[in-house]
Amino acid sequence: MRYIIIGAGAIGAAIGARLAETGREVVLVARGAHAAAMRADGLHVAIPERVIKVKLPVVEAVQDLSLRMDDALLLCVKSQDAAPLVAALAVQPVGDTVAGAVLPLFCVQNGISNEPHALRLFRHVHGVAVMLSATHLDPGQVTAWGSPVTGILEIGRYPSGFDAVDEQVAADLNASGFIAGVREDVMAWKRAKLVRNLRNALEAFYGRGAEVGEDATLDLIRARAVAEAHECFAAAGLTVVGQEEWNTRPGRNTQKQVAIEGQKRPGGSTWQSIKRGLGTVETDYLNGEIVLLGRLYGIPTPVNERIQIAMANFVRRRGEAAAAQPEELLMAG
Repeated sequence: MRYIIIGAGAIGAAIGARLAETGREVVLVARGAHAAAMRADGLHVAIPERVIKVKLPVVEAVQDLSLRMDDALLLCVKSQDAAPLVAALAVQPVGDTVAGAVLPLFCVQNGISNEPHALRLFRHVHGVAVMLSATHLDPGQVTAWGSPVTGILEIGRYPSGFDAVDEQVAADLNASGFIAGVREDVMAWKRAKLVRNLRNALEAFYGRGAEVGEDATLDLIRARAVAEAHECFAAAGLTVVGQEEWNTRPGRNTQKQVAIEGQKRPGGSTWQSIKRGLGTVETDYLNGEIVLLGRLYGIPTPVNERIQIAMANFVRRRGEAAAAQPEELLMAG
């Protein structure tokens, strides 16, 4: 099996480098200075134990790929960037047919909207719940902070079940420095991850708030956002992995974030998008997903909606103006 990593940023590059290091065939899709740096000097992924350096084929557009029947497509871009790439990928030729008819597409992303969109265009869609702490700020360079494994990934078909392709991908990941499980209801795992990602905006706003106990007001905001999410999931009849199952999954109590050369992970995925000045963030597919469900099922979601609006303003000002005060996110009415 050959792995096509669409979006060789923090998550995609970490997965691609570790797969390549153990002999799997990997092609990277990346853009601009990052693509140029990887072509010139390879991809460098720092992990706590060492720096992985791999020289891999790099293309800048999915239209430049020469796809094969043994390819697995790993979509690793942020959710807000996924739709046009999925559409372009689906019509790429594979033999005498197109990718959407025959190739498996793995949505290796936060959020839960990518899989239903992809299923319109791809016959074989798979979800991946990603627990992988990685940072990409400079061209050609990624840091992955997890040890003794780089990350924990839960894999399954969308909307449910799993197949031999899931088992093959999980086996390759397990041999490449990850813990990967195959799940009957992978979307329940992705919804549980989404619940945890509702705090990402707080970290981007205030430089804190990702961990319980850092700030009482932020703890309250996070708790209310999570409560809204669970109420919406219940109203929609959607399953979510519970706290006990989440805490006891393989690797949960052994995989840790470790400082590298004395530096701790500076921030999560939303923080990185702001730091890099990308102009878009994934909040509309995290807190905004809860707002959408609330509107569909008549559930009030005031905290998630305020976070979504506050992030839109924050991005519009390029993070240069102060974020909304935490107390504003809790205002009644």
